[in-house]
Amino acid sequence: MSALRWGCGAAGLRWALWPAGRPGLLAEEGALRGIWGRRRSSASPCEQDHRKDWGHAELLEVLETRARQLQADYVSEVAEKRVDMARLPEAGSDQPPRKAQAGAEAALGLSGRWAQKLDKEKRVMQKRKQQLEVKLQQRAEQRAQKQQLRVEPRLLSGQLAARLQQWRLHAPGSPWEEQLAWLLQEAPRRLHSKEQGPMDSMRGEGQQQRLLAFLQCCVLVDQVALAHHVLVMQHGRARQQRRLTLPMYNAVLLGWARKDCPVSYPRQHLSLKTLKSLFQEQLRMEMATTVTVASVEKAPSLTTELMQARKTLQGLRVRWEAELCRVLRETKAREAHAAHEGRPSLFPYLCLLSEGEFSGLLLQTLQALPPQGESLLSLAQQLGLRIFNRHVVQRKQLSEEVRALEQRYFKYLRLLASHSQLAVSRLPRQHWEALGVPEAPYEQPWPLPVVVQLGKQLAEVLVQTVKMPGHLAERQGSCKLIPVLYHVYSFRSFRQIGILKPHPAFVQLLATAAECTMTFEAAEVPMLCPPLPWTSPHSGAFLLSPTKLMRSMEGTTQHQRLLEACPPTELHGALDTLTQLGNCAWRVNGRVLDLVLKLFTAKGCPRLGVPAPPSEAPRPPQGRLPQGASPEHKAALRRELARCLKVAREMHSLRTDALYRLSLAQHLRHRVFWLPHNMDFRGRTYPCPPHFNHLGSDLARALLEFAEGRPLGPHGLDWLKVHLVNLTGLKKRESLQARLAFADEVMKDILDSADWPLTGGKWWMEADEPWQALACCMEIAQAVRAHDPAAHVSHFPVHQDGSCNGLQHYAALGRDSVGAASVNLVPSDLPQDVYSGVAMQVEMFRRQDAKQGVQVAQVLEGFISRKVVKQTVMTVVYGVTRYGGRLQIEKRLRELSDFPQEFVWEASHYLVRQVFNSLQEMFSGTRAIQRWLAESARLIAHTGSAVEWVTPLGIPVIQPYHQDAKVLINGGIQSLTFSNSGDTSQKPNILKQKNGFPPNFIHSLDSSHMMLTALHCYRKGLTFVSVHDCFWTHAADVPIMNQVCREQFVRLHSQPILHDLSRFLVERFCSGPKSKKARVTRLLDMLLSVPKTGAFNLEQVKRSTYFFS
Repeated sequence: MSALRWGCGAAGLRWALWPAGRPGLLAEEGALRGIWGRRRSSASPCEQDHRKDWGHAELLEVLETRARQLQADYVSEVAEKRVDMARLPEAGSDQPPRKAQAGAEAALGLSGRWAQKLDKEKRVMQKRKQQLEVKLQQRAEQRAQKQQLRVEPRLLSGQLAARLQQWRLHAPGSPWEEQLAWLLQEAPRRLHSKEQGPMDSMRGEGQQQRLLAFLQCCVLVDQVALAHHVLVMQHGRARQQRRLTLPMYNAVLLGWARKDCPVSYPRQHLSLKTLKSLFQEQLRMEMATTVTVASVEKAPSLTTELMQARKTLQGLRVRWEAELCRVLRETKAREAHAAHEGRPSLFPYLCLLSEGEFSGLLLQTLQALPPQGESLLSLAQQLGLRIFNRHVVQRKQLSEEVRALEQRYFKYLRLLASHSQLAVSRLPRQHWEALGVPEAPYEQPWPLPVVVQLGKQLAEVLVQTVKMPGHLAERQGSCKLIPVLYHVYSFRSFRQIGILKPHPAFVQLLATAAECTMTFEAAEVPMLCPPLPWTSPHSGAFLLSPTKLMRSMEGTTQHQRLLEACPPTELHGALDTLTQLGNCAWRVNGRVLDLVLKLFTAKGCPRLGVPAPPSEAPRPPQGRLPQGASPEHKAALRRELARCLKVAREMHSLRTDALYRLSLAQHLRHRVFWLPHNMDFRGRTYPCPPHFNHLGSDLARALLEFAEGRPLGPHGLDWLKVHLVNLTGLKKRESLQARLAFADEVMKDILDSADWPLTGGKWWMEADEPWQALACCMEIAQAVRAHDPAAHVSHFPVHQDGSCNGLQHYAALGRDSVGAASVNLVPSDLPQDVYSGVAMQVEMFRRQDAKQGVQVAQVLEGFISRKVVKQTVMTVVYGVTRYGGRLQIEKRLRELSDFPQEFVWEASHYLVRQVFNSLQEMFSGTRAIQRWLAESARLIAHTGSAVEWVTPLGIPVIQPYHQDAKVLINGGIQSLTFSNSGDTSQKPNILKQKNGFPPNFIHSLDSSHMMLTALHCYRKGLTFVSVHDCFWTHAADVPIMNQVCREQFVRLHSQPILHDLSRFLVERFCSGPKSKKARVTRLLDMLLSVPKTGAFNLEQVKRSTYFFS
């Protein structure tokens, strides 16, 4: 019999039982080893144990086969012998037949004993085989489990392991998300709580970068389970755990969220064809660089005088344009000559645009000059920036970028358009990047001195060239040409500045002509199509017009350098938020606009925020001073004249601002438009178009509503009513149920306001925010009169406002239970009003002082109210000093007609002291954190550095407060000297760094909270916009937004924010060669003394009704 055949049989069983994916030994080796015993091997002990087991199994097979062979051989042998023995006599055999038969019987007996022995052995081996099969099956299962990807870490913390075990018992499905989410919170906190010793920086950073890149790549190729496995394996090992960073946990969590929680992001409500058409309109507008808009000023009747004035203006402009082109050519030749002599000049900048384009820009500037003039420095800077923007747009047109942009944008619209067939659901930024087209090269902004010098040169050309006949100034004047612009000096805020002021005759000519159009830069007008998604610090928003991701003072480059040095993934949260805010489509509330225009074209209504025309400005005293007037009389007249001029300037400024806003609103009345967003250096977001957006006044907000409507649903009407009561300010300390009941009580007034806003009871005019209240009255009237209010499609944005949001962040940072209760972080039946609480505390201090005979305390009896202290309480969080607080309180006291004005100064000093004392008592944790931040910033500034930090969403922040660097531009009609406080080569401004750090840090936290809320609302399909700490959405979606808002606040403050900040500042400012200096040592001690926190439980925020309400 062949041993090879037996080995193959054993090998068949072996392949059937060996764990999947693990290579086994050759069958022949297993069979031979089973027969011939142990041999020396280099295999591991584990493998040797498995081979030993297989030897037993193979031996059992061999023995069974041998037993069957022996039995078969014996039967055949006995049969043959019987035949032979029957034939022996015939063959002459010597053995007699009887003896042969006896021998056969003896052999049969021997064979029976052997068979019994084999049977016994067989039973023993079968039993051992069964035991081996069970053992091998168990080992195979264990090996298979080892080959599976781990989803649970081998935890070093018994408490954490118990928590995960509890989750596993209560959620048998797949507890990875909650487990890893908890790891995301707990693991970094455990790591940060330990002192991080100096590890091999290069080696450690390299390993961190490789691990993070590995995790991100796994997520990218849809191997999230593998990334999860590696992360928890690393977390379960003490040495590797120290190298884990927050982005690693975030990468895996984000991968799981995308994999197992597929979402369908909201789309625009317009079709693909419509969006393409809107893109073409926006593209043409930006290529033209300007937009002409009809003015909403009341058009005068077409008199002969008006027609003559317009004709005169037209003739002057034609003459001015030709003359400007000539002078510009001469200027360009002069600058070219200077360059040929080896001196840097403006020649190349003057070659960027044609003379015609320069002259058109200058005439547009002349048209927009206010009657009181504008500073030469400001005008020069505006001109220089406009030239740069037009140059960038032209360069893009000439380099075929426009065609590439069009092709890419049309593909991008497939993601946004309604009823699109695109199956992939991505964030807009991800989809834009996935299109694969390389971005255009970034155009570096010009240095501020170049911008100002170029603008100054062109402004001087305008002054010297633009002239008009003298008879336009005086009827008896000659035809001699006189300048249209004059360069004069004036005092503004105790500083003498140069001003370019138009001639009064030219101002009068413009007023008589009453031209009915206005010109705006393309980037000053809302977009007609969805903005480009933000994908980098210099790519996003407008199609062609350059836009900064982070707005800052011109000439400040430190923010841009920080953003460009930041890893791209760290900015994704901010970029996606700005894109989402910009993708909100808007439309104009036509009914409100009609009412505002009716008041605007009359005489305005300052009480309702509609500015009056210049004709309503106070008139200065007429005539000359009488002879022999006393010095006191002369001084009084001068003060009255100054007051009238100041009021006139303010009224003109307000009127012009309203004119721009209302003209743009009328221009966009029947259009859908978008507001691209960017952010400031703290991460706070702002719409880019400056004149018409939702960040303006009550009037500006009332003019806007969502372009996409949503049915009110079962509770939307209730939220509209509550929102209306909030706008009135009448029930601030009442519950939501009481506010809803009040709205039902005044429903008659609400409907009257909606139907007869200017002729009825005018209930809406008494509201704190009258125009928004009126718009809400109109929306409620439409809803209650609908056949089914729940089905009424509402476009109206409902607001949820934070309750003194700065103090909310301070209370959460310090886990301050008392402070948290004062700002509605704790659930309560009624909203807590921190301003009223401070007023009550101040009143208690006043009573104590009044009993002790303090005169000012006695005078203040009955005058301490919520309104008097509100502004100071609100701004103390953002760094207001006692001096600033005293001025705020003084202003409020002067508004009280019955308060004795001779005590205003003393009373304001007394009250600001008591307000600060009250805040110290009510918010002890807040004041401790504020002092720690301010003192840390002071010590950092003393080391010669500006304060830096990174927001929880990864935005790098640096405070732009340095000692002013004076920049001088000589020559021309005036030498310009301006300060560049953003010059990082200058020493930091210690006072501004110290006072600015606490409010700026809190602003960076509230911006992080807003961004987290925006991203999660977008994920849930909500329309969401914000005005800093005031969140807007549709009435039907308010409950969802409220839930997200609270969850994200808790998630944000569950991170060790102050300890993270301390660690970052230590690494940034207390390491390196300067670390042994005495100042750095003091700074290190301060940074390590992080304020202790209280026992407030953040989870209570999720149940607080009035946290945002």
